[in-house]
Amino acid sequence: MPKLNENYLNLVPSYLFADIRHRVDDFCAREPEKAKRLIRLGIGDVTLPIPEIVINGLHAGVDAMSRPETFRGYGPEQGYPETRKAIADYYARNGVDIDPDTIFLSDGAKCDTGNITDIFGNGNVILCPDPVYPVYVDTNIMCGRKVIYMDGTAENGFLPMPDPNVHADLIYICSPNNPTGACYNREQLKVWVDYAIANEAVILFDSAYEAFISEPELPRSIFEIEGAKKCAIEFCSLSKTAGFTGTRCAYAVVPKELVFTASNGTEMSLHAMWTRRQSTKFNGASYIVQKGAEVVFSEEGMAACQENLNYYKRNAKVIADTMKDLSIRFYGGINSPYIWFECPKGMESWEFFDYMLNEIQVVGTPGTGFGRNGKYFFRLTSFGNYEKTLEAMERFRTMLK
Repeated sequence: MPKLNENYLNLVPSYLFADIRHRVDDFCAREPEKAKRLIRLGIGDVTLPIPEIVINGLHAGVDAMSRPETFRGYGPEQGYPETRKAIADYYARNGVDIDPDTIFLSDGAKCDTGNITDIFGNGNVILCPDPVYPVYVDTNIMCGRKVIYMDGTAENGFLPMPDPNVHADLIYICSPNNPTGACYNREQLKVWVDYAIANEAVILFDSAYEAFISEPELPRSIFEIEGAKKCAIEFCSLSKTAGFTGTRCAYAVVPKELVFTASNGTEMSLHAMWTRRQSTKFNGASYIVQKGAEVVFSEEGMAACQENLNYYKRNAKVIADTMKDLSIRFYGGINSPYIWFECPKGMESWEFFDYMLNEIQVVGTPGTGFGRNGKYFFRLTSFGNYEKTLEAMERFRTMLK
């Protein structure tokens, strides 16, 4: 019989959002009349359609595939040059110099943050925040790596900082954070960059929600920080920026400065290794989707996407204002589409999930699914319909009177 990857035995049996789906399905079967009132503010999936200007870009890609003179087959695994240039130009407009050749297009940041582990040995020590997006942890457990945690708590604003007495080789940072909505400032990220350089570590920086940052003094990219190109890889997604959750497009930036010495003394470039990995295991993001992405990163495309982002930000304000009015401690909602709040009445998060589902038919995400520090916290998202969000918060107020 085959030898199995028994590291899978160390995973929790089910993915967080599968657990939520099962509980909601059971409720709907048990309470069909109440189920008609269900409002979902749990999963971070967008609801507004892709802006028309971006749809036109996708149509241009489709039309190109219909003519012999413009038809495209297999493309470059790293992505088409014009799309990578559009992304680099977007960075430049935000004051960050990125070489287009260091940008790799893909079909999702979730895939990238897991697949990037292919270029690192299994003996590395992985440092993750707690609470944490489950993919960071699970993909490393699948490889048998040692995962250690840095505590995100109410006391540190869910923005843990490095402990100089703790060594790590790979460091996952998500800012603005999923699930907590907390966002590191420049000074804090500089501390992380300095720590990574001192430890010869690599920061895996997930900036999937950078487009939600409203305060101009907050960094939208790790590469705004001096020294970051020597120690960081950045991942970003169009899922939330442009509504591509079903269309699938993302990118990673792997600087050429990331060069480390192998056990035999050979210098190895992470950029070259990721190029080799992608050309072996990936045939590139769809040409049609990349044509849409090229438009997204234009000034006109970003202006159109901003209208959708503003809609979600208005939803976030509705939720945040509700928490303020009820004197519930919360995080996020300003520079993030997520609102992370302390469960009322001292409830644990799964207890509060069931309570809210049964009492007011609103679905959120229990914080314990993101780690032990989320045991008494809960996440709501701003990606729903505005009127439904208003209604959900009115029910929430009534429930806690």
